Amino acid sequence: MSVVPTDDPKTSGSSPQPRPEPGTDVLVVGYGPVGSVLSVLLAQRGWRVTVLERRRRPYTLPRATSFDGETARLLAGTGIGGELGRITEPGTGYQWRTADGRTLLDIAFTTEGPYGWPDANTMHQPALEEVLAARAAQLPGIRVLRDRRVVDIADGPDGVTVTAEDEEGTAGTFTARWVVGCDGANSFVRDRMGVSVTDLGFSYEWLLCDVELREPRGFVPTNVQLCDPARPTTLVGSGPGHRRWEFMRLPGERAADLNREETAWRLLAPFGVTPDTARLLRSTTYIFQARWADEWRAGHMLIAGDAAHLMPPFAGQGMCSGVRDVVGLAWRLDLVLRGTAPESLLDSYTEERRAQVRESILASVQLGRLICVTDAAAAAERDATVLANRRGRGPGRPDPARPVTCGLLHRPQGTDADTRVPPAGEVLPHGRLLTPSGAPLEDPVGRGFVLFVKSEEEPALTADRLSFLRDVGAGVVRLWPVGTSYDGTAGATDAVDADGVLRARLDRHGATALLVRPDYHVFGAAADPAGVNALVDDLRTQLTAAAPADAVRTA
Repeated sequence: MSVVPTDDPKTSGSSPQPRPEPGTDVLVVGYGPVGSVLSVLLAQRGWRVTVLERRRRPYTLPRATSFDGETARLLAGTGIGGELGRITEPGTGYQWRTADGRTLLDIAFTTEGPYGWPDANTMHQPALEEVLAARAAQLPGIRVLRDRRVVDIADGPDGVTVTAEDEEGTAGTFTARWVVGCDGANSFVRDRMGVSVTDLGFSYEWLLCDVELREPRGFVPTNVQLCDPARPTTLVGSGPGHRRWEFMRLPGERAADLNREETAWRLLAPFGVTPDTARLLRSTTYIFQARWADEWRAGHMLIAGDAAHLMPPFAGQGMCSGVRDVVGLAWRLDLVLRGTAPESLLDSYTEERRAQVRESILASVQLGRLICVTDAAAAAERDATVLANRRGRGPGRPDPARPVTCGLLHRPQGTDADTRVPPAGEVLPHGRLLTPSGAPLEDPVGRGFVLFVKSEEEPALTADRLSFLRDVGAGVVRLWPVGTSYDGTAGATDAVDADGVLRARLDRHGATALLVRPDYHVFGAAADPAGVNALVDDLRTQLTAAAPADAVRTA
């Protein structure tokens, strides 16, 4: 099936009754970056995907402005890695500055981050969505229907029936084994699921101004937070030729007065941004929120992205979190659809992602409480405290990607069920791999589990265990150190660890093997052949055990 164009013709005189549509494996509601990534990841695994998007045409204004290096690697897994450099610009750093220009926080970004991509990648979101849509058009399993507003979902024992209307009120019905709501903050799918939401009640209103620069101009560092009580202000890159300013609404200030084009130009002028130097793409007020859905699955309905969580923008993790959601969901859905794992495997999706997102939201709120200060005395006290703590320190580095702390992880025998034993849960760093002949080796992680084993160790896996690994799409890769004499007798799964990154990670944890999930999180490590067998056996147990849904621990 090919991608259906936005303006697909309607049948003249069609009945107002819902029209049945062919069945599909997964129906995705919403075609922003999160829905696009999920659709591509599932189609790459061979599944039929139907996307229902309420907008008739792609949204042409930016929302997110950047993504981190971990997210870049996940996006590259959809097959668009070669395009990311064209539509992004690496960020150089992130600073917080006081009203008089002193540096409160200084983080330096590098173009060679630990996950194989720049630490920060600024982008114009419509360009990213265009690239993802082009990738989707290459895959025969994806059907995209625009101008389709979902109005009902009926969940049954074997799947769902979804009713959607176009803007003329013509209804159609769609059947699928699963439906995933990537339909934003006002998610219909979430509301239909009837799940509760935890809301931290932390929100402020800001004026957002997106501009397109008329001439190239450098900004160092790329991202700056002005912690000025007279008007907290955010300056961030948003891809080639684009930039964003955000201005906080002050106490007593009317939103209607702030939300005017002349106000935007007045606030932008001190930064050298005028109608002569830039084109104002958009100026609008928005209120950020801090909340998450308490459950992300009900029957055959799931949610991801803004439908599942919203967070303040200060850590830049909104879209990144949504991409992590669907990467972690795609491989689980794949195993469930294939009948390799029970539906209860999807409960670990909620457990893991809810815990990670909760940490990100709490961190963003903490940053926001420091930034959104409009009292001069309180701001002065904050500045003095922060400056005293960072005295003599140079620029810092971004925090590593958040580990998975619960859910589908290996816990050695005798370990408490709630205890994470590193490196289990950690995100695997990028390691440049070569074939024994010296040619670049494509990243083996992303489509399935991978068991990395030191070349000098023999895992001695039984035929039964190897059969299980094949069933779940897992590969075994033996890691050779640089300079080792290769005898040419091993199979195509042998790889030279060109920079020693992965073998160093094994050494750090006294391990000879790492079992890595398709989302790059380490399932677990083993120190010897017996441990490798136990690792594989534990994965089989966790993937095939049908735990009841109510057994999911609260994050």
